[in-house]
Amino acid sequence: MYANIIINITHEKLDKVFQYRIPDSLKEELEVGAEVIVPFGKNSREIHGYVVGFSEKAGYAEDKIKEIFSVAADSMAIEARLVKLAAWMKETYGGTMIQALKTVLPIKRKEREQKKRRLICLLQEEEGQKRLEYYRKKNQKARERLMEVLLEEREVDYSLAIKKLRVTADVIRTLEEQGTLAVESERVYRNPEIRRDRPAEEICYTVQQKEAIRIFSQDYEREQYKTYLIHGITGSGKTEVYIEMIGKAVEKGRQAIVLIPEIALTYQTVMRFYRRFGERVSIMNSRMSAGERYDQMQRAAGGEVDVMIGPRSALFTPFPSLGLIVIDEEHENTYKSEQTPRYHARETAAARAKLEGASLVLGSATPSLESYYRCQSGEYRLLELTRRAGSQPLPSVYTADMRRELARGNRSVFSDILHGKLKDRLEKGEQSMLFLNRRGYAGFISCRACGYVVKCPHCDVSLAAHNNGKLVCHYCGHEEKQIQVCPSCGSSHIGGFKAGTQQIEELVKRDFPGARVLRMDLDTTRKKDGYEKILSAFAREEADILIGTQMIVKGHDFPGVTLVGVLAADMSLYSSDYRAGERTFQLLVQAAGRAGRGRKAGEVVIQTYSPEHYSIQAAARQDYTAFYQEEIAFRKLMGYPPAEHLLAVLMTGKDEIHLETAAGYLKACAERIGVETMDVIGPATPYVSRISDVYRKILYLKCPKYGMLVKVKNYLEQYIQINSGFQTLRIQFDFNPMNIF
Repeated sequence: MYANIIINITHEKLDKVFQYRIPDSLKEELEVGAEVIVPFGKNSREIHGYVVGFSEKAGYAEDKIKEIFSVAADSMAIEARLVKLAAWMKETYGGTMIQALKTVLPIKRKEREQKKRRLICLLQEEEGQKRLEYYRKKNQKARERLMEVLLEEREVDYSLAIKKLRVTADVIRTLEEQGTLAVESERVYRNPEIRRDRPAEEICYTVQQKEAIRIFSQDYEREQYKTYLIHGITGSGKTEVYIEMIGKAVEKGRQAIVLIPEIALTYQTVMRFYRRFGERVSIMNSRMSAGERYDQMQRAAGGEVDVMIGPRSALFTPFPSLGLIVIDEEHENTYKSEQTPRYHARETAAARAKLEGASLVLGSATPSLESYYRCQSGEYRLLELTRRAGSQPLPSVYTADMRRELARGNRSVFSDILHGKLKDRLEKGEQSMLFLNRRGYAGFISCRACGYVVKCPHCDVSLAAHNNGKLVCHYCGHEEKQIQVCPSCGSSHIGGFKAGTQQIEELVKRDFPGARVLRMDLDTTRKKDGYEKILSAFAREEADILIGTQMIVKGHDFPGVTLVGVLAADMSLYSSDYRAGERTFQLLVQAAGRAGRGRKAGEVVIQTYSPEHYSIQAAARQDYTAFYQEEIAFRKLMGYPPAEHLLAVLMTGKDEIHLETAAGYLKACAERIGVETMDVIGPATPYVSRISDVYRKILYLKCPKYGMLVKVKNYLEQYIQINSGFQTLRIQFDFNPMNIF
């Protein structure tokens, strides 16, 4: 028998399978996914690799095939299914098998284990007293101190003996050799601290929650593992439904992964699960040490954890019997990797669920068009929660037309209605949130007088302003000169939005001197516990107004908030991206959902220069169906996902002329493939055309069939591999990108 092995090396261009002979001693031990030590290169140096398959026939001359040394003893046990998942990711998203393996097997090296040691007295009372007298007679003070405590306690913590009793390791070793004591040790896991607040409360489920739980449980009992989309309005109790679904999987002896989009959500989310599942819950995030992450993976692999909660990377937790994957806020673009392979957690979770025989549950108040589209086609099962769990009404939403504010002479960032409602809340002692929509701020040009936005005549996305005085489309490359006067109304009030959270904070303090203000952005949350400190202070009502960007409007539950103000709703509406309308709707609905979650009714003020836009109007009505119908019609008309599929080919290199030439050759190659239904667009220059003296180009391929784009990607990869001109370039493939580069 021969094993097909991929070598775990950092030189990612060496992406091929090597064949090794399996020694008789390892024939029963090896399996797909096993990490092994093999001889490699001319000097047969020892190197690690992963078994990706077996063969009974030699693919090379017998005398050239080397033999496996051993199975790696210092690595985690690797699930064969994860290696298969890596192979699926390589095929689906491009890149190398090594890159895919490094993604699904993020912890490849064994971290130093933490041990807790204790000293056990082996002598009976009488014999121990004799030994103590002997130590006193010989004036062996350290041994005397330790013996006294051992006789009294019978068991002493090792570190306590060293620090408090001032006993050296040599003394302990000597007493161990004499048979006076034994040193016992046990593994101690570096577990993340999970604060215990209040015990679990009995939940009164709504009719819709009960129905969603019933449908899932019924399917699970029949071992019908499906994909479900829970479309629940903000405050409808999606998390409680997740918990019951996980309880069903755990009841069957299986484990669950819960993905969340932001570190800021971790604490609030974890506490809900901890109250139900206790110590069987663990978390993963990027702020944990390598040792902490390693220990949690070990606990999961050993069956000591039932529920793992974390961001995108937690998807690859090596559970022995994974039964359910939950993706909360599934519409979030943080679920898309920006590193090769550029995988989407939603699609990859579906692939892993299929390999594991598990269910997949997606949840959102504003589902991605991709997920809702699949519900409409019958691929996913739609479960709807249209009422808030506590029977609170949705907040009242007001739209402030900032064009009219300007016409009335109001040049402030705050509309009259928002200013008045902020003053009213401060007088009543109620809390407010001000959400500054900064997503997409770096691009579009608009008129404050009439709302006109400069768009590409070919792609229906906004043109981005560059420092060289040009307006550029980052989708097709169209360019125009910068304008100083609005071509629609002739106003000179045309340009970009400049205010940030810090400026908003200064304006609030100027207009409302007595207000207690908190600001939450990248600057105020750099420290490890920055998120939690600000959120906890606001939850304790130590502040009247919380100002922030996207991080303040996602998933947080503040019962005291009765007013939410959305500043510059248009910022994301006219970013140079075909998803701009969808992202704007999602952000506005999520922001509005923070108001009125307690006993008092909530209000929302949306400030915009485009009150007639369908995404603004649908968000104000909290009407997802109306938004979806408008947006999917636009996507079908323009051939954008999910109506069709899009492949972005991002090319980077240090020589600009060489890069342009290579991009031209790659476009010609794509066009030669001759897929009639495929459009090739570009190559265009991204918004940031050069980073650290590395130039960038982008090519887009559109096709109704996803599988056809995968075949084209495979063909282009082969073309790149056999042509030496591409060796100095870095080329990445991104299917259905979350951003237009």
